[in-house]
Amino acid sequence: MACWNAAEYVEKALDSLLRQTYRDLQVVCVDDASTDNTLEILRQYAAKDSRIHVVSLSENGGQAHARNVALARAEGEYVCMLDSDDWMSPDALEQAVAVFETHPDADCVLFQVEEVYADHARRYPLPAFERMTGVEAFEASLTWSLHGLYMVRADMHRKYPFDETTRAYSDDNTTRIHYLHSREVRQCGGVYYYRQHETSVTHGVSVRRFDYLRANESMRRQMERAGADDRLLGIYEKIRWLNLIDTYMFYYCHGKELSDADRAYGLAEMRRVWRNIETWRIPRNLRLKPGYIPLRPWWLFRLQEEGYFTLRKWMGKNR
Repeated sequence: MACWNAAEYVEKALDSLLRQTYRDLQVVCVDDASTDNTLEILRQYAAKDSRIHVVSLSENGGQAHARNVALARAEGEYVCMLDSDDWMSPDALEQAVAVFETHPDADCVLFQVEEVYADHARRYPLPAFERMTGVEAFEASLTWSLHGLYMVRADMHRKYPFDETTRAYSDDNTTRIHYLHSREVRQCGGVYYYRQHETSVTHGVSVRRFDYLRANESMRRQMERAGADDRLLGIYEKIRWLNLIDTYMFYYCHGKELSDADRAYGLAEMRRVWRNIETWRIPRNLRLKPGYIPLRPWWLFRLQEEGYFTLRKWMGKNR
């Protein structure tokens, strides 16, 4: 569990772990230089239960780094993460371990995910399956048909720790690499309750939004090192192109809320990615779609995007 300024939520997360029907567990909590009383709460829980181990970092290194620090101290055969503002059903760990013990070729076991909003909750729509090959699960994760909340064999996780390329987003790459290298991926009935915050990095307006593109590049490099075939690389280049267009939409809608330096950085990042995407891998129907055409030079591509999103904005106002 990576913790940063989580005093408001961390007790619920810890209580959900201590109430697990699977009792033989180790809880490694890494405080990522919190400025509230998160560390104090963690130490209070550790004093009451020897299964809880607390690590305090002197400098904030980001969620992926904190998780890797915890992973290095994990002693179990299986590991999973729990964000400090989330919680689990009492039988979640027991159900996941049971799948591993019943199916020795399973390397990853997904939880059922309940997304919890301020005024409602919804179940993540996992496809119906008992077993997927690693390649099948990897491909499904590229569009997040499979989520990234699961238990994994510890040996695999140590071999492929969390990607620390960027402070946000790149840790998602680790999920996909775990799936790609799995013999089997299965699911269990245990529930992971995933709290949704509108002020999080992924929902808010921040220059860190452009890190998504750099995280995508890291994923592409890892796919190549893993020997992904041309079909999978083509699927991911399409996703990288869609993410570039989506990032430009963020820039179009929120650029004025960023500083001049942040806007310049964002444009530079988008231009760099625009240059290095292998657009010949993008499906022809997408390459011919207005707003998605890989135009050259850069100024012409930008003109297309500005016009495309202006038209969408105008159409939205006139419906």
